[in-house]
Amino acid sequence: MSDYLIEANLIGGAWRDATGEKIEVTNPATGAVLGHVPSFGASETEEAITAAADAFPGWAATDLGTRVGHLRRLHQALMDNQEALAALLTAEQGKPLAEARGEIAIGAAYVLWFAEEIRRLKGEIVPAPVNGRRLLVTHHPVGVVAAITPWNFPSSMLARKLGPALAAGCTTVVKPASLTPYSALAWGRLAEEAGFPPGVVNIVTGSAREIGGAIMSDPRVRKVTFTGSTEVGKTLIRQSADTVKKVSMELGGNAPFIVFDDADLDRAVEGAMIAKYRNSGQTCVCANRIYVQSGIHDSFVARLTEATKALKVGDGTEPGVEQGPLVDRSAFDKVTDLVADAVSHGAEVATGGGAHTLGGTWFEPTVLTGITPAMKIAREEIFGPVSAIVRFEDEAEAIEAANDTEFGLAAYAYTQNVARIFRLTETLNYGLIGINEGLITTVEAPFGGLKESGLGKEGGSQGLSDYLDSKYTCIGGL
Repeated sequence: MSDYLIEANLIGGAWRDATGEKIEVTNPATGAVLGHVPSFGASETEEAITAAADAFPGWAATDLGTRVGHLRRLHQALMDNQEALAALLTAEQGKPLAEARGEIAIGAAYVLWFAEEIRRLKGEIVPAPVNGRRLLVTHHPVGVVAAITPWNFPSSMLARKLGPALAAGCTTVVKPASLTPYSALAWGRLAEEAGFPPGVVNIVTGSAREIGGAIMSDPRVRKVTFTGSTEVGKTLIRQSADTVKKVSMELGGNAPFIVFDDADLDRAVEGAMIAKYRNSGQTCVCANRIYVQSGIHDSFVARLTEATKALKVGDGTEPGVEQGPLVDRSAFDKVTDLVADAVSHGAEVATGGGAHTLGGTWFEPTVLTGITPAMKIAREEIFGPVSAIVRFEDEAEAIEAANDTEFGLAAYAYTQNVARIFRLTETLNYGLIGINEGLITTVEAPFGGLKESGLGKEGGSQGLSDYLDSKYTCIGGL
């Protein structure tokens, strides 16, 4: 882990130590201080943007084979160092080591996917309306890309942004979350090892307001990709207007998980455990509201409760641990408040319901029943290990309730009725829909939400388009 625990920022190919204020990074499981990273601001961000802008012409002109080679080496470096990178990720974020290994692996898979996908990028020759012309459509890198990444998946979220940006021929400025900066800084070292030229990848830690302000106001930054809260995303969208930047936003969620009477109950419970408790419930696609049809409600609750009680809670480095701590005290306090509000409005606790005996920011894996729309937990993203269960009677009621939110990121449903599956695809207003599956993210498919859950897609063939400008050329006199 120590080889990749880097306490400096990468700007223009040089590692820059802090000369002033630093950010303390702690292990959420132990409270131990892991180290300190620079608390840089606007001036350092402007230097990073300058480095990226200076490197852009050369990187954009690099031939396809060279870019693909760099990306393949980056993929290999990630996998060669998977164990060390996973240990670093667990130390700063708290998730179980098994999940951290998986995050490194899917991040590497995204890099490899875009190394392959850029080779399939095609332009067009459009039929001309008159003789003597050729109409060409070609695709070109958008320019300098700023990537702002979250604390819950600090490595794989960066992979989904750096992979397509670098493949397309863009240069980058990365601002990682202050809670989990080391995973992103490790990517800087990996990029160097893979042979990316100086200035192609720049990483700056520090004040979100100052770094974000410099990024949004600088016209040299042509695209911003952000994963985080809807509130911050809306601010960035507003700020992007002044320089008309391209933006892609992966924002908040409030995922419904619908279990119909005809569902395979064992499969539904297994899917709910994955969709709810992965990363201790701290994912944007976590099942937030679990709707269970009345005919199987009691059986489902009993089985889910039993499975939830069996979850092993502890330090993510310990063998067999499935639930780590919440990332910090504010996350713990929010989950505590949501559960207390639900109980005060009539929800019943089937298991859990409060602070874990381990102390710190561990919260008991929890199942609540009797959830109603009046409760905050039905309207707000939980971001914690709490299953909030709602009983429903018929399909129309479930769909109406599922869609009754400003969010539209992920939705899940369990049914063996083929006709219903197609109706759900049409009627659920979500960018990602899992039918009889609780874990659906894959590099081959687009990831992104509808409504206030975001703009643009990451992954799949669609994940490349946001990093490209399309040009039309009319050639006459032929």
